[in-house]
Amino acid sequence: MTTDATADGTVSGADATERLRRWRLVLGGDAADGTGHALTSRDAAMDGALTALYGNGEGQGGGARGAKGSGGRGRSAGLGASAPSVARWLGDIRTYFPSSVVQVMQRDAIERLGLSALLLEPEMLAAVEADVHLVGTLLSLNKAMPETTKETARAVVRKVVEDLEKRLATRTRSTLTGALDRSAKVSRPRHRDIDWDRTIRANLKNYLPEHDTVVPERLVGHGRAARSVKKEVVLCIDQSGSMAASIVYAAVFGAVLASMRSVATRLVVFDTAVVDLTDQLDDPVDVLFGTRLGGGTDINRALAYCQERITRPADTVVVLISDLYEGGIRDGMLKRVAAMKASGVQFVALLALSDEGAPAYDRDHAAALAALGAPAFACTPDLFPEVMAAAIEKRPIPTPAPEPAGP
Repeated sequence: MTTDATADGTVSGADATERLRRWRLVLGGDAADGTGHALTSRDAAMDGALTALYGNGEGQGGGARGAKGSGGRGRSAGLGASAPSVARWLGDIRTYFPSSVVQVMQRDAIERLGLSALLLEPEMLAAVEADVHLVGTLLSLNKAMPETTKETARAVVRKVVEDLEKRLATRTRSTLTGALDRSAKVSRPRHRDIDWDRTIRANLKNYLPEHDTVVPERLVGHGRAARSVKKEVVLCIDQSGSMAASIVYAAVFGAVLASMRSVATRLVVFDTAVVDLTDQLDDPVDVLFGTRLGGGTDINRALAYCQERITRPADTVVVLISDLYEGGIRDGMLKRVAAMKASGVQFVALLALSDEGAPAYDRDHAAALAALGAPAFACTPDLFPEVMAAAIEKRPIPTPAPEPAGP
């Protein structure tokens, strides 16, 4: 029996069986839901894991698995009310589904079945597939977390942070080191510090065709790899609940920047209060557990704090990471951004620093910042090094294509 279609276009037996199997898993139900396909023991276990999460569509957005079976009986979802039963379910889905699917199912379980409280149980937390979104959930539960769970939670968070650092650190350092060297141009460089590409471009008008050469009247160079601070970077991060993933990535990038001797990095988080976490940047896990997700938002107050600590505006980059829903003084926020830019500060507004794209955000405030020359856009972690390099070199910020206009 082959898996290819027959000459007349009909589906072969093996393909038909596989199609029925998949429909059976999609439809769910105690019987075969009209497919006539019986499940193997492995498929039955997969079906049980799906049923526990998606079995009841009522009030959960519907969907095929939420429909009633052929017998007319509704099916209810549920993982039980204890951490051991959830931990067993987590083990099952890790057995039967790939990691990317496991992470989606975990997120759905937390949202659909209200399992956040069970994340406070060490045995359940130890079984979870860790990702950025889980870290955000743990941070939101930080204050309610019992001491017996905190060490497990920190281990989960540290694993995610270390994975992110491995993915992002090398490229970030190399990209920014190049930008720092290029930004530190000197007018009378030593021979070994001459930037020959820039020197040739700067002296093309002195080309002598009869000698087939360029006379370098002006040498352009860059300083040697920094032995002192060249740039100051301020990461100013909104702690509102929607920014959880952004906080995780910002903490990782903050730690990477702080490890570069030529960059002085400050990390500030805010809601209606402002907390400076700069002294914890050597460990991004400490930074994350020093945040407090949720609460109000006072961007104006946070920018005032940052502005007061800028001593070298022409060499400073301020990165505001926020959805721009301002609970403070709107005009004050915009005036502070305008004042910083007028003093020479490079100001970047990120609506999100995550892989998901732009969340809901205040479009009026985003447009007002853009009018001040500070475009506001969502930034992926992979694009962030290029954004920072452009800001350091004072060249146009690379921004993603604008979103299509809404209806």
